[in-house]
Amino acid sequence: MRITNSLMSQSFLNNLNKNSKSVFKYQEQLSSMKQVSRPSDDPLKVSKILDLKNELKQNTQYKTTINDAIDFTNVQDAALASATNSLQRISSLTQQAANGTYNSQDRQAIKTEIENEVESMLDALNTNFGGRYIFGGQKSTEKPFTINKDAGQFTIEYSGTDSEINGNTTKEIARGVSVDLQTDGKRLFEPKGVEGNISTVLNDLFSALNEDDTQALGGQSLKKIEKLIDNTVNLRTNIGAIHNRLSAARDRNESEYLNLETSLSNTQDIDLAETYMQYSMQMVSYQASMNMGTRILQTNILDYVR
Repeated sequence: MRITNSLMSQSFLNNLNKNSKSVFKYQEQLSSMKQVSRPSDDPLKVSKILDLKNELKQNTQYKTTINDAIDFTNVQDAALASATNSLQRISSLTQQAANGTYNSQDRQAIKTEIENEVESMLDALNTNFGGRYIFGGQKSTEKPFTINKDAGQFTIEYSGTDSEINGNTTKEIARGVSVDLQTDGKRLFEPKGVEGNISTVLNDLFSALNEDDTQALGGQSLKKIEKLIDNTVNLRTNIGAIHNRLSAARDRNESEYLNLETSLSNTQDIDLAETYMQYSMQMVSYQASMNMGTRILQTNILDYVR
């Protein structure tokens, strides 16, 4: 087969174009530090990169949710600690009032102090965190506990989620994984094992103080106050367990984020040394093609002159 000048020129142009594309490819990779710059470079790799970026974005959203929930449980724990302290003080004062050596005036002074402790307790339970009342249930924008003093009655009302509705707030902390934050204040208002609610317990206590009923003070009133304390401590324990679960979820979230970042880097980032070596090799090929082309052109011109 006779190799014509036309075939040689065409072969030269094909090789030059191929080497030029390779040089441009590696120049672009070195400039962007990425393996691909457009979907047409490698559609499968681009699809994987987009999937990894979406997973990182979702992971970051879960991280925000987890950290917010951890902060929320910390605030709840502090509020319950304060409420427990108030209840323990009320218990101590009730024991004092049951002492037969105290007179009516002493018990009225104790009653006043107990009222102050009740208000402190409810201030703690009405804590607002980030625009949400921590024990308002699903009605997180409404103040859950209120006190009404009328005609000697000391009434506490709870306006949070109704008892028929789950008052806890559910948070998704990972794909397919959720946690219930203990936001239902109904449990604090109507503890299990206590006849009535916190309002009736306190009103019975105040009635016993007004009537100097030392037997009731040292008996039923004290027992009911202790049950209120146990209920608050149990809820605090539950919230502590949720806090621990959230802390473990945060650790897993951070580990997953690092794994996703590594996978994304391996998929989209270049190996600088390897890419520079390939670029240098392609530049040598490109320059060799250019030199060969110059010789071909010179030969063609000489043949034409002859």
